[in-house]
Amino acid sequence: MSKIQKLAFIGLGVMGGPMAGHLARAGHTVTAYNRSKERADKWRAAWSKEGLPVNFADTPATAAKDADIVFICVGNDDDLASVTFGETGVLTGIKSGALLVDHTTVSAKMARQLSAAAAELAIDCIDAPVSGGQAGAENGQLAIMCGGNEEALARAAPIMDCYAKSIVHVGEAGAGQTAKMANQMCIAGVLAGLSEAVRLAEAAGLDMDKAYQAISGGAAQSWQMDNRWASMAADSFDFGFAIDWMRKDLGYALDEGKRLGLSSPMTALVDQFYADIQADGGGRLDTSALITRLPQPKRD
Repeated sequence: MSKIQKLAFIGLGVMGGPMAGHLARAGHTVTAYNRSKERADKWRAAWSKEGLPVNFADTPATAAKDADIVFICVGNDDDLASVTFGETGVLTGIKSGALLVDHTTVSAKMARQLSAAAAELAIDCIDAPVSGGQAGAENGQLAIMCGGNEEALARAAPIMDCYAKSIVHVGEAGAGQTAKMANQMCIAGVLAGLSEAVRLAEAAGLDMDKAYQAISGGAAQSWQMDNRWASMAADSFDFGFAIDWMRKDLGYALDEGKRLGLSSPMTALVDQFYADIQADGGGRLDTSALITRLPQPKRD
């Protein structure tokens, strides 16, 4: 059991909201902030029904003021810059000696910038993007990949345990974000192959449940197959991690690859397929909607 601490949580989206709730259920005093008042009110009502010790602040700076650790989970580089470097951002309110843990998936460059700015204020900073989707956040089963100071991570890890399946220190500032880019590239490739496999099984008239049973017990098995095979076959995509967010993440991965002099043709191709789906209005669909880029098989 971790020592009870004063915590702040900035960003109550589909990932941040459940994570903040886990921290409160673990007994920590949590002060939350969300840019959308409507979403903040939603969580306030839900946590009040549970009797959880969650307070709400009007600005990120106010939320961070007395916190021992400040957690952030927002959308992208610009969102993170707004809630940290802005006039009422976290860095204007956080106390010296506090710890900053950023769960947002952003560019490695942004992670390094935030770490350097925090260091000037005698604040340790960890970039700690997560994988596991909405279900992982709700069930406390997230994989957390971390960049930054090992001692700082040792301080944060017992607190994050309440929503983590695994916590791995990858390297210095920005390394966690680079690992998350690799994670998203892997998912993109798996979904591309899975989409084609589902279409092949459909075109051949296979029983989709039996086809899944036949191949999921072997080397082809994956989280995506176990959790998305049936829904892809049913053309159901109204859940999980949205294409809009995946394209943001793949963009960071492709940019970082270019910076390192690498070619990533498969990632670039899947990213373009997702762009096509976005152009047709499917940006909020789950990433498994990649299969819609492939035509339905013709049936006799």
